[in-house]
Amino acid sequence: MLESAAAPRPGASSDVRIAAYGDGRLQPRFDRVAVEEPLEIRLRAGGATRTAAITMRTPGSDFELAAGFLYGEGIIASLDDLAGMSFCLDDDAPEQQYNIVTVDLARQELPELAGLDRHFMTTSACGVCGKATLDALRARGVEPVAAGWTVAAATLLELPERLRAAQGGFAQTGGLHAAGLFGRDGAVATVREDVGRHNALDKLVGWALLQRKLPLDDGVLMVSGRTSYEIVQKALCARVAVVCAVSAPSSLAVSLAREFGVTLVGFLRDGHFNAYSGAERIVAAA
Repeated sequence: MLESAAAPRPGASSDVRIAAYGDGRLQPRFDRVAVEEPLEIRLRAGGATRTAAITMRTPGSDFELAAGFLYGEGIIASLDDLAGMSFCLDDDAPEQQYNIVTVDLARQELPELAGLDRHFMTTSACGVCGKATLDALRARGVEPVAAGWTVAAATLLELPERLRAAQGGFAQTGGLHAAGLFGRDGAVATVREDVGRHNALDKLVGWALLQRKLPLDDGVLMVSGRTSYEIVQKALCARVAVVCAVSAPSSLAVSLAREFGVTLVGFLRDGHFNAYSGAERIVAAA
């Protein structure tokens, strides 16, 4: 795929002029901020094309974001369902270059997309209707997570620091969420960042799909911020058994985790955490 000289590919952060206050005065300076731009995900099959979603995201790992989003929504089930992905490089609309990903499906016609209407214009922090998503999970035949292994509490306590250490974008801007996949021993498998925590997880799941590493039933997920219903739903679809966060879960996230056998850990910081479901997978003793 050729790069276009007309529109340079956007980066994940940029410099902005600011007025910084300190010692009783304002001084002109530059600050590094996270980039937030729209990404349109288009589906193409059998000669037809349709927009599946538009989301605000941090540029980077856009193919992973598209693949992970479509996997979480049940549009694709494996890498074999993808025929290819490409950016829009239309010279007549340079402002759109690299902000549109077209996903070619390995099928003869577009799938039913009525369930994606809620994503037609989403913010980087939006959630979805819990009941609608729960009904969709049941209709898709998603089963409870049955992973029978355990993880040491001491290992979980190490994850926030390891996640932060792997957040290069956050270190520069202080404005990016992260989703990190870890082994049961706490080793980092991969970390993805984005202004939206849902996008960060989609990028991680998309990475796993494109690398043929799904299901993720042998790993531990750690996310920054709070745990929403949608975070647990996306983790469940990827078959993650243990989901951890530095902040609180929502009531719907707890209900979903309990119904589908996901170990849900919140307030994981400063040597403490709360297990809201699936505590039997956590070994407390040294």
